[in-house]
Amino acid sequence: MMVDIFHNFYRGKRVLVTGHTGFKGSWLSIWLHELGAEVIGLSLDPATERDNFVLSGIGSKIIDLRGDIRNGELVKRVFKDYQPEIVFHLAAQPLVRESYDIPVETYETNVMGTIHVMEAIRVTEGVKVAVMITTDKCYENAEQLWGYRENEPMGGYDPYSSSKGCAEIAISSWRRSFFNPVDYGSHGKSIASVRAGNVIGGGDWAKDRIIPDCIKALESDGTIEIRSPRSIRPWQHVLEPLSGYMLLAQKMWDTPVDYCEGWNFGPKLESVANVWDIATFVLKYYGKGVLVDASDPNSLHEAKLLMLDISKAYFRLGWQPRLNIEQTVQLTVDWYKRYKNESVYDLCIEQINKYIS
Repeated sequence: MMVDIFHNFYRGKRVLVTGHTGFKGSWLSIWLHELGAEVIGLSLDPATERDNFVLSGIGSKIIDLRGDIRNGELVKRVFKDYQPEIVFHLAAQPLVRESYDIPVETYETNVMGTIHVMEAIRVTEGVKVAVMITTDKCYENAEQLWGYRENEPMGGYDPYSSSKGCAEIAISSWRRSFFNPVDYGSHGKSIASVRAGNVIGGGDWAKDRIIPDCIKALESDGTIEIRSPRSIRPWQHVLEPLSGYMLLAQKMWDTPVDYCEGWNFGPKLESVANVWDIATFVLKYYGKGVLVDASDPNSLHEAKLLMLDISKAYFRLGWQPRLNIEQTVQLTVDWYKRYKNESVYDLCIEQINKYIS
């Protein structure tokens, strides 16, 4: 059974998750379903047959809808037909390097897709709470040594990061223009945006991500080539930010005008580490492997240093990360060592319960 740290809040509530076939979306859908929520998922098809969404079979346990959030009329129709009370918007083009290849599609999905979701929220009376997921890369990154706070400027060098900065600006505009807390009595909606760091965990097979790259190499007995070994990131297990999103939604439901703003959900300071260190931990817990520095001075630009300040979530929500960096990697590697021989759905439940306890 699922340990319920939300005290039956989600039981019986209609919750829409966009991007539910993705890495974070699949874990969120499993967690919500186990808490008794009526989960409606809207997403494109999963990227691979080994994705957590496919292997866990969560699609057969929820309302599993396929569609592109760039289609505004489709999004509105889904909202009209299913009347969600809570919305978690995760659907996105999530890859930095791919955004260089498909910049227009990245903007269409991450900016206009977000606007289509907000417009559907605006015309759907039953929606009470919406948590809009962006990224830590939405901030104008000066590669500073201290973490970014929620009131710092939006920006972004690459098309992915800048599209998420644009999405944040759009969310802020819709919140002030149509969902203003001052006018809550007339519209009845609470809208927040959330930003998380580099999220890792079982069931992610996306290209150009360190954990999937490591596991693919390990499963084929190849060497692990590290593209940006010295890049420093705020690493966190997927369950860390998801717990924050779910807690925030509960707070927004109970006290709508106090929490409808931007929030950071990052790891402990000691979990800010470079890519080489993360890969070294993967090898330690997987039990084998060889690392190779494959740095390319002519590679596409990616941030070298990025950290979040999570003081606001700690003091106002009572949220804090539970795992250190080694626990984060150990839990992640445990999934990849077991997924071929066990029920992936049960494995996910086991890991959620372990994380909570």
